[in-house]
Amino acid sequence: MLNRIVIMGRLVRDPELRTTQSGISVTSFTLAVDRDFKNRDSGEKGTDFIDVVAWRQTAEFVCKYFGKGRMAVAEGRLQIRDWKDRDGNNRRSAEVVADNVYFGDSKRDSGPDRDGYGAPPPAYGGQSSGYGGQPSYGGYGAPVEDSSGFSAIDDQDGDLPF
Repeated sequence: MLNRIVIMGRLVRDPELRTTQSGISVTSFTLAVDRDFKNRDSGEKGTDFIDVVAWRQTAEFVCKYFGKGRMAVAEGRLQIRDWKDRDGNNRRSAEVVADNVYFGDSKRDSGPDRDGYGAPPPAYGGQSSGYGGQPSYGGYGAPVEDSSGFSAIDDQDGDLPF
């Protein structure tokens, strides 16, 4: 049997770290996940709000580095829980139990109104040619060669055939 799920969305609120009576760290948070298709009538994409639970080191990582509005990728399993509400009615909830949570954006993409934590993604080939594998530029827009001997070209070059 296989129960594996990967979702990507923005945190609806800041996660809060809690501990169980036995001292195990846990956090729960909600990701706003856009649908891939548009509504026929309104022409807008819908959004699903998916509950995620993370335990132990994963919970501590999420609470330390993620905040409201931050893009996150949660990988884990889908869990369905049956429970009773205050009136004694049977209820059912679906949530993702996250084994891993990854950054879905970079520090640069998080913007000034967000936390901006996280490391840049690794560069191609494991070499650092600039932020997140992007070429580094010197003064006046001149590309700087990286250690591989290649240099970036300017996007404004009108001689390119495409």
